[in-house]
Amino acid sequence: QLQLAESGGGLVQAGGSLRLSCTASGRAFSRYSMGWFRQAPGNAREFVAAQHFSGPDVKYADSVKGRFIMSRDNSKNMVYLQMNSLKPEDTAVYYCAVVNLVAGNVMPLRRDWGQGTPVTVSS
Repeated sequence: QLQLAESGGGLVQAGGSLRLSCTASGRAFSRYSMGWFRQAPGNAREFVAAQHFSGPDVKYADSVKGRFIMSRDNSKNMVYLQMNSLKPEDTAVYYCAVVNLVAGNVMPLRRDWGQGTPVTVSS
């Protein structure tokens, strides 16, 4: 099992950029498929991006495609989400998670979602 901690969120103006980081502690990180999710106030948690551990392709939600870039550094047990051209509707708490990718579906495997990292995009 991996322990995950997100960081890098903050307040940014529309059109700006942020890079979120996810630090994973545990063994064999390179063998885990990872994903990013977000939850806006009053909304259900939604998928943002995910990558199979074998890489390199990344699956993105349509709402972020072309603006967000997910990457990972296995040597540092880190996952990143570069968010560009941010919009007010990107405002949410962002979480990373171990995921299971089967037939194009992304299933998060995280039980305790923790506090995530909040992102607020002002208009």
